[in-house]
Amino acid sequence: MAENKKSSYISGKESRRITRFNRRVTKKLEKERADANKDPKLYTTAMKDPDNIVEFDNVCTYFFSDVGVVRAVDGVNFNVPKHSTVGIVGESGCGKSVTSLSLMQLLARPAGQTVGGEIRFNRGDGTAYNIVNTPNAIMEKIRGDQISMIFQEPMTALNPVFRIGEQINEVIELHNPGMSEADVKARTLEMLDMVGIANKEGVYSMYPHELSGGMRQRICIAIALACSPTLIIADEPTTALDVTIQAQILDLLQNLKDKLNSSIMLITHDLGVVAGMADYVVVMYAGRVVEKGTADEIFHHPCHPYTIGLMRSKPVVGQKVDELYNIPGSVPNPVAMPDYCYFRDRCEMHCDRCSGKYPAEVRLSDTHVVSCYRYYDEGEVLGQPKSVNVEDLL
Repeated sequence: MAENKKSSYISGKESRRITRFNRRVTKKLEKERADANKDPKLYTTAMKDPDNIVEFDNVCTYFFSDVGVVRAVDGVNFNVPKHSTVGIVGESGCGKSVTSLSLMQLLARPAGQTVGGEIRFNRGDGTAYNIVNTPNAIMEKIRGDQISMIFQEPMTALNPVFRIGEQINEVIELHNPGMSEADVKARTLEMLDMVGIANKEGVYSMYPHELSGGMRQRICIAIALACSPTLIIADEPTTALDVTIQAQILDLLQNLKDKLNSSIMLITHDLGVVAGMADYVVVMYAGRVVEKGTADEIFHHPCHPYTIGLMRSKPVVGQKVDELYNIPGSVPNPVAMPDYCYFRDRCEMHCDRCSGKYPAEVRLSDTHVVSCYRYYDEGEVLGQPKSVNVEDLL
């Protein structure tokens, strides 16, 4: 107990040093973001594959806290193809939501910063935005219009002092300043009808507290889809809902995706939701992607020990067990991550090679990639995820 207390103790001198360092780094990063506003070349780029709507290329998002740098997302690589659903799964704290907030530029700045890599968003005209460097003025035009987000908890996402109609109207008016008041209301009522609300005229005039959880979630979906975005980010959209409403919301999302010809980034820890909706699956652990592939590859041929553990821990209908399997151990300290594989100390399949550096990505097929030493002899070894040395940022 005394050793644990000593290891987590930070002296006053060290705390002051961390605070000074954080202030200098965040000030410089904010200045660079402001400078990007002057030259479009600093935030425009090209897609590696024009069939993708978003490409995450070695993205690093860190939080500069009072106890050190938290590497919430550290060298993340994956793509979201056009007109497809990509499920991002992993336990709480693995970096799923931070990845999506990095794309939306909704991090709690200045403490939260995307310090490395590129997030390329396809503009549809042969060019792309590098979201990491895109200034606020441009992001305000993208958010809600081309990229929208369905937040995790509808009661906190909706403003309790404004009526439902006003909240949906606001999004439409912001991105369509030329629309008349009557046209805006007509579009809002159309969205309420599209998300399956029967009493649309009545709900238009209601406050959020007058609606059930499922109705509020439908309102959040209506707000997100009001401007027909090309990418929809759904951050655990069914967490607070009962099972029957969950199924309705997921069917609604799938139908609206097909109707609008959009792509979905589905963030969840519910493997059943992913199995029913996703075309591709990305498995994250401790801020890094440990495995990615098609839904069929991940569910029927999981390779990474963490993915296998997740599959074993879900209940199976008709199968009676004394207790559900749980992955032993705990996630390493995000302020002081080890040099070796982050899952090694919890892994029941580790081998001698696992004592080496963090494993590189191994391509097992055109779509299936895993970061594990056990597959080095079976596939093509690609590069390792790259962290950013925060000292180099100054």
